[in-house]
Amino acid sequence: MNALENLFGLGGKVAIVTGGSRGIGMMAARGLLDAGARVYIVSRKAQAVEEAVSELSAHGDVLGLSADLSSAEACTEFAAEIAGREDSLDILVNNAGATWGADLGSFPVEAWDKVFDINVKAPFFLTEALLPLLEKNATQDDPSRVVNIGSIDGIHVPRHTAFPYGPSKAAIHQLTRVLAYNLGDRYITVNAIAPGPFESKMMAATLAAKGDAIAASSPLGRIGRPDDIAGTVVYFSSRAAAYVTGSVLAVDGGIATTAGRDTD
Repeated sequence: MNALENLFGLGGKVAIVTGGSRGIGMMAARGLLDAGARVYIVSRKAQAVEEAVSELSAHGDVLGLSADLSSAEACTEFAAEIAGREDSLDILVNNAGATWGADLGSFPVEAWDKVFDINVKAPFFLTEALLPLLEKNATQDDPSRVVNIGSIDGIHVPRHTAFPYGPSKAAIHQLTRVLAYNLGDRYITVNAIAPGPFESKMMAATLAAKGDAIAASSPLGRIGRPDDIAGTVVYFSSRAAAYVTGSVLAVDGGIATTAGRDTD
């Protein structure tokens, strides 16, 4: 193994990516596979999982599971299923997310609850349920990794009416720091990625309506590409980031982090 493989390679590691059948989750899964990990992708829809596994299998050892992880009970059941398949877990990418747009004054309570249940509660309870597996092989020199997918909408004020989405992502950023503090002595690092605009089902309508303006608002003049997510997830999961925990890294071309131009 050369020095670069030693620093960034993930051979022999086992990873889970929630919401891994499309979008940013699929980008993350591909990066982990390319780095040598065995990856479980998880999504609610069985057909979507099968299609994603078929596409990702060219990149490595990928397995698909269908599960709705929106409740604590479901997270516990899922963790038990993984424990029946694996002796340990090295990497958990909490990516599955939801959004909901509605006008101020008529925003449904159930929609607010759904967004927070999926974007904040589920990552916490899934991480908690998988702690025994994450701790199994974790060491001070080679900790296990939790990577939460936040958003730049948790950093700046977004220009949309999906009111709970930004607050839920700000919450997952802070939860990342809280978990990093509490899991450090168990040799588990916890970091977050705050993506900007990427091509995904969640962003499709927005990009179709004003994608050129959004790209122009970035100092780099473009939206994100799959390699931008893949590389960041691999970094947080690799030996290169063994001394990094509690960090929230914006992967946004500078849109939220440099006071970019308004895209309205």
